[in-house]
Amino acid sequence: MLPNWYSLHQGRPHGIAPANHPVHQNIQPHLQFKYDVRQMMPPFSNCQIENFQINSSTYLCSMSQDNSIQLSVVIITYNEAANIERCIRSVQTVADEVLVVDSHSTDDTVAICEALSARVILHDFEGHIQQKNYAKAQARYDHVLSLDADEALSTELAASIAEAKQNFTADGYVCNRLNNYCGTWVRHGSWYPDRKLRLWDRRRGEWGGRNPHDRFILGEGTKVKSLKGDLLHYTISSIEQHLQQIDSFSSITAQALFEEGKKASAFHLYLKPYFKFLWSYVIKLGFLDGHHGYVISKNSAHAYFLRYAKLRELWRAQKQAKK
Repeated sequence: MLPNWYSLHQGRPHGIAPANHPVHQNIQPHLQFKYDVRQMMPPFSNCQIENFQINSSTYLCSMSQDNSIQLSVVIITYNEAANIERCIRSVQTVADEVLVVDSHSTDDTVAICEALSARVILHDFEGHIQQKNYAKAQARYDHVLSLDADEALSTELAASIAEAKQNFTADGYVCNRLNNYCGTWVRHGSWYPDRKLRLWDRRRGEWGGRNPHDRFILGEGTKVKSLKGDLLHYTISSIEQHLQQIDSFSSITAQALFEEGKKASAFHLYLKPYFKFLWSYVIKLGFLDGHHGYVISKNSAHAYFLRYAKLRELWRAQKQAKK
């Protein structure tokens, strides 16, 4: 409870002790120091006390808004033993909590997470969007940094997040993602800057999009700022892995499009892949990334074609089933 001499004057928050109050005994005049009485002041738990001035007659304390936050780093995993240690270690300077939601990995993912003091929750995988919405709801704090297990913070990005934690003045923060393809950092084409919204107040939005390409969607009237530094994404280690991923992701996307009632037109099948290649390789300067720039642009165009080719097959199969 506050001392009985503490008062708040409208429009001018400060506390004054009468000159004859015992608290002034043995106090040297004009002593300046900083003092935090937030624990004593529940109504002002969002304020910090600055410039508490003591002299022979009064105590004066002014209050300024405290925009600092505590941060939960949230990661979903399945068999990510090869990546998860790098991811967790990269956030240790900014995380007040590391939460891992694991889909019953059969490798050492969970053991590695626990060895690094992460909190682990096991949860059946229901889809990327569903899993990430479940994970954000389990976080201890409202402010969340969401990462994939194959991502890590660069030194510059970690410093930028630490700075944002001390003065969190937006609903969300975006950063550039730098992708590593077969050991090469890709700095051109459609894969860079690959901006991602990964730091946000969970009360202001939720995960949406179309599986497996999820994205965090903030509500109307929200404010977004940018962070300095790159989010490092160790995405593809071999061309064979890339082709397997394209096959898997195109099937998931085709099924989602089918459930939405979307159809595959000739434009989607024959023209859009061609334009997608030109956009990535020529207009976005993918050729500057050399051989891998060409492979990425070519495979990205093929991935687009494949999802709509599979979508057409789903509609054809349904039509035949009705006969």
